[in-house]
Amino acid sequence: MKQVVIIPTYNEKENIEKIIRAVRSQSVDFHILVIDDGSPDGTASIVKGLQNEFPQQLFLIERSGKQGLGTAYITGFKWALEQGYDFIFEMDADFSHNPDDLPLLYAACHDRGAGVAIGSRYCNGISVINWPIGRVIMSYFASKYVRTVLGMKVYDCTAGFKCYTRQVLSSIDFDRIRMHGYGFQIEMKYNAWKLGYKIEEVPIIFIDRKEGTSKMSSSIFGEAFWGVLLLRLRKIRAKQ
Repeated sequence: MKQVVIIPTYNEKENIEKIIRAVRSQSVDFHILVIDDGSPDGTASIVKGLQNEFPQQLFLIERSGKQGLGTAYITGFKWALEQGYDFIFEMDADFSHNPDDLPLLYAACHDRGAGVAIGSRYCNGISVINWPIGRVIMSYFASKYVRTVLGMKVYDCTAGFKCYTRQVLSSIDFDRIRMHGYGFQIEMKYNAWKLGYKIEEVPIIFIDRKEGTSKMSSSIFGEAFWGVLLLRLRKIRAKQ
């Protein structure tokens, strides 16, 4: 079995080496694909330096300019499928997702047969540290809004810490994915759910970044709000 962790980056020089070393230190042999959107702070150069140390485990795709979270992950998904990976992970570079939780997501898919494993902030109450209370409330009720509109029984609909099996990603038509910000996370989960795959939420503690700058914006929430309404009207089909 082969597994790869996809980490999109933009200006993550404070975190990138530490997160790579933390992922590589796990008991499971996680490979890493960094997708850098032209970070002017030299993030990609740090990754290139580390490739000498991890020549068969660390990979880099450089893109020009900020092209969006969703397109970064789709680029990574296509690459991972082409390279024959069986389990494909999404993870942030800023340690808001704890690398020590990666084996828990892996076990949900590898051992318990989930098609998608979600590192969930809300399946056991609210497990978020260092967020302003307003952002916690917004995020929590955003997921509740998604559950209500789409009928999808997932507590953390906007979670970005996930494991997909190869079978799930091979079934999703990436050309029909419309949202590119955090709405992308909702749309991918909804596709997997509508196609009948088992989704398991694994409780985690989410800790807001300590270094670097958040990429969150009001436009990202706006896209997700309206995108969910449109998503409800769409017919989801497996890729032919």
